Amino acid sequence: MPDNPTEVTAAEIARLAGVGRAAVSNWRRRHADFPRPVGGTETSPSFALPEVEDWLRAQGKLAEVPPRERVWQQITAHPAGAVAGLVEAGCALLVVHDRPTDWLELSAVSDERMAALLRPVLAQVLTARLGHGHALADQAVPPTASMPLLRAAAGLAAELGARNAFEFLLGRHLDANPRQYTLTPPGPAELMAALAGTGARSVLDPACGTGGLLRAVAAPTALYGQDTAPELAALTALRLALHGTAEVRAAAADSLRADAFPRPAVDAVLCHPPFNERNWGHEELAYDPRWEYGFPARTESELAWVQHALAHLREGGTAVLLMPPAVAARRSGRRIRADLLRRGALRAVIALPAGAAPPYGIPLHLWVLRKPAAHAQVPPGLLLVDTADLGGGEGRERAAWPAVHDAVLAAWTAYDGASGPDEVPGTPGLSRCVPVIELLDDDVDLTPARHLPPAAAGGGPAALSAVRARLDETLQRVTRLTPPPAEPAADPARLPGTTIGELARAGALVLRTGTGSGPVGKDAVPVPVLTEHDVYAGTAPSGTLADSADEPVLTEPGDIVVPVVGAAAVARVVGPADAGAALGRNLQLLRPDPAAIDPWFLAGFLRGTANNRQASSYASTATRLDVRRLQLPRLPLADQRGYGERFRALAEFEDALRLAGRLGEQLVQGLYDGLADGTVRVDPEAG
Repeated sequence: MPDNPTEVTAAEIARLAGVGRAAVSNWRRRHADFPRPVGGTETSPSFALPEVEDWLRAQGKLAEVPPRERVWQQITAHPAGAVAGLVEAGCALLVVHDRPTDWLELSAVSDERMAALLRPVLAQVLTARLGHGHALADQAVPPTASMPLLRAAAGLAAELGARNAFEFLLGRHLDANPRQYTLTPPGPAELMAALAGTGARSVLDPACGTGGLLRAVAAPTALYGQDTAPELAALTALRLALHGTAEVRAAAADSLRADAFPRPAVDAVLCHPPFNERNWGHEELAYDPRWEYGFPARTESELAWVQHALAHLREGGTAVLLMPPAVAARRSGRRIRADLLRRGALRAVIALPAGAAPPYGIPLHLWVLRKPAAHAQVPPGLLLVDTADLGGGEGRERAAWPAVHDAVLAAWTAYDGASGPDEVPGTPGLSRCVPVIELLDDDVDLTPARHLPPAAAGGGPAALSAVRARLDETLQRVTRLTPPPAEPAADPARLPGTTIGELARAGALVLRTGTGSGPVGKDAVPVPVLTEHDVYAGTAPSGTLADSADEPVLTEPGDIVVPVVGAAAVARVVGPADAGAALGRNLQLLRPDPAAIDPWFLAGFLRGTANNRQASSYASTATRLDVRRLQLPRLPLADQRGYGERFRALAEFEDALRLAGRLGEQLVQGLYDGLADGTVRVDPEAG
């Protein structure tokens, strides 16, 4: 075994063997020859990969490590850390992408010779793509010890393509370190790029992070990114260079204190700045020429980023910033907001649903700004949009992004082509073009909800009547579906049983684990995601895919979906309407062989309270279900179908009850709102 072997965690061992993490814990307890930990901690040990591979092969649990897992393990084991490994792999992938013939010649020699020959080629490629003087172009070529990693990364590129290989590795790193990075999800990133306009060819992100916003720009010619963290600037540069043919410039420095791009006047600025920063440079930047609209208070760091963005735009250029909602109303920023309005720089404030982007608990705003041009047409007013009601509920996966995206772009397109407020069509409760004079009061409060006329309560009296009619129909259906009185079994003797794990080993069913991720590029077919909330609430798939090179797990009719986190006993049989959805996180899919197992029989027994209790374990504050330990009786298929029909009838009754509850809540809230705002008449004859 090598002196410093690659180490893997229990979760990574489970991924290699295609099992749950609980199975690895069982192997450690049951097999005395299971490899001993070589690192990590007592609660999260790590193991030598060669020893693990040998043991798994001896047990018949592993044929070969998939290439993507091999590369990822090498990156995590990099002596300088995973980020350094990612950067080295990204540099090699860029050579593979730009000079495939050169790479074939380089990789045909020994590691020592390859390291020497790679130096000039890598310098040429990085200089051509990232510019003279870039830190990556100036750094020494990776050492000989890194050549196996670079070869493995190139092998992964042969399977996935260089761009997708880097996206997979970067995505795996971000998933493994969620608290270290603040990411802009693909939905908001694409919306921000669309608001900037299709004509945006040169684009700057002064707080670029991992480059998600710049990556969303369609057909750019020049992309500029800056971040305080050198590793993020490096990852952004490689990511963007692999993504397209645009000129890429990325710098590592504080944009407010040490602007790396003071000269370029770009077509657009996209930015998700750090929020609520007190140490943004208030003292040393007091006389900075960027504060054209007023010197921001110490507590108004976001307004410093707004003016930084405007300072980098050409005349008529557009900036789109993701902002906390407090910036629209804080008294300390009212004078700057007023000047932005008077001079026509601020064009729109758009409230997004809660859960759109981090921090996920608050409804963030998008500010759309335009650099005023001499003799330009006066803007019709300020466009205010509130999409809170389009989000579909609370939580990250509940934001209905197609509806939000379409509504915002429709409102912006109508506004951007109008010459006066009267020409901009408004939608009650959603959007309105407000004359600037109406906003220039003592507060200059630009919160959209405070200036939009309310939508008709519950859709208006006609819509409430339709809800009531549908509720009547649903309650009648509930009555028809109410199960008959429970009769005691003649013989309550316990039936011989088996477990899900035994059925999976026998090939009677297949187990798959949901990730909620998959390719989400512009050419990818949109796939809805079945989330935990959807399974618990009995609603249609409502989530969106997270970007990953992995293929999503897609549901098929007859599959059973089970949440693995939480104490409730729930199992959902996938019907034709839900088939084709991707399986979300914390969900397990069971795909039974219909010749051996009836799906409704299986789902019904999985919902048993005692069954779930004996298969559950507790980790800190969460209850986790080990699906493989769930039990069901051994019965002939004909007897299974008898149970299955009864379970199907119970599920239909449960769905009708849920629908009646939702309709009742909608009717009650609509009547409260209608009586309160006067759109519903009070009956004087009512007692």
